[in-house]
Amino acid sequence: MSFAQLTEAHELFRVQIRRFVEEKIRPHGEAWEEAGQVPRELLREMGALGFLGLRYAEEYGGAGADPLMSVMLAEELGRSSFGGVTATVLVHTDMASPHLVNAGNKAQRDKYLKKVIAGELVTVIGVTEPDAGSDVAGMRATARKVDGGYVLNGAKMFITNGVYGDLYFIGAKTDPAAKGSRGISIFIVEKGMPGFKVGRKLRKMGWLCSDTAELIFEDCFVPAENLLGEENKGFYAIMKNFQNERLVLSAMAVGESLKALELTLDYVKDRKAFGGVLFDKQAIRQRLSMRWAQVEAARQFVYHVGWKYGQGMDCVKEVSMLKALCGELVNDVMYDCQQFHGGFGYIRESAIERMARDARILPIGGGASEVMLEEVAKRL
Repeated sequence: MSFAQLTEAHELFRVQIRRFVEEKIRPHGEAWEEAGQVPRELLREMGALGFLGLRYAEEYGGAGADPLMSVMLAEELGRSSFGGVTATVLVHTDMASPHLVNAGNKAQRDKYLKKVIAGELVTVIGVTEPDAGSDVAGMRATARKVDGGYVLNGAKMFITNGVYGDLYFIGAKTDPAAKGSRGISIFIVEKGMPGFKVGRKLRKMGWLCSDTAELIFEDCFVPAENLLGEENKGFYAIMKNFQNERLVLSAMAVGESLKALELTLDYVKDRKAFGGVLFDKQAIRQRLSMRWAQVEAARQFVYHVGWKYGQGMDCVKEVSMLKALCGELVNDVMYDCQQFHGGFGYIRESAIERMARDARILPIGGGASEVMLEEVAKRL
């Protein structure tokens, strides 16, 4: 990677996380897919190596690094070829726990953050509902103020880490009469709180080793000290972290695309057909070359936006472009790679078959492509 802003520390980290992926994830990923769960021991191992607190304060066990480190983490996890593992980790590191850091007060950070960074507490973000996904303002879950706290009612859907998580950051309407995005707050909900339960573990097309759940809140009492940030200001906190979330999802898509192209190149250079190997066919090698060019261009864009985000610049337009571009591109790449694998690409034992299924969520989750392109259009 030749991006000018990368330092020796960045490159050393890439070597470290890539080695971890090869030694600790790839040999076991198939078994985790069958089990439908990533063992929490993996997150504790990653925590011990400092992978789960890259951008958090050193006083809590973090590394105090920049967003480019998160980009590298997401890209290298994407290269593992197991999207469910990648999702499990990135939801914890870059989609859920940032709410504790960004909006939490000192008492809340002191109580939870060291364990989060160590992988002892797995975090979950609960925003999406049966009738509100990319449309966050359509949220219907409510939190009614009572003596000493709030009573939470409602449901959340498609929640990654929802079954086996420990610490949930849940969005709910604290002012149901408020219109649109107004009146939303975020609460820290611990597993085991009365009135909170996992409705069901959802069966998915892909990300089979990532646990995804429906969450149900029935008169769940949440203490006042578990309000995260300001009351009725939760929508803005959610929107703020969406930029980070979409950045790392884009990097994940790039990593998956690169791995798929590498696997496919090895396959077509070995697979014999029509008196030679498939790579001898002009249509195949040119198509792979074009996909590689597109992915490399997207990769450079990811790192540029990661740098810009780290400088505190307004990059909503670029992040939205990036999320739409990479989410669509990874599926185009998987289509061609699966095609060039022939019948083997349709068999469950093929990594490409799994990767093609896993990639389908990327133009949907974290902001659908159509929503991202509308954000771009507003700023043209």
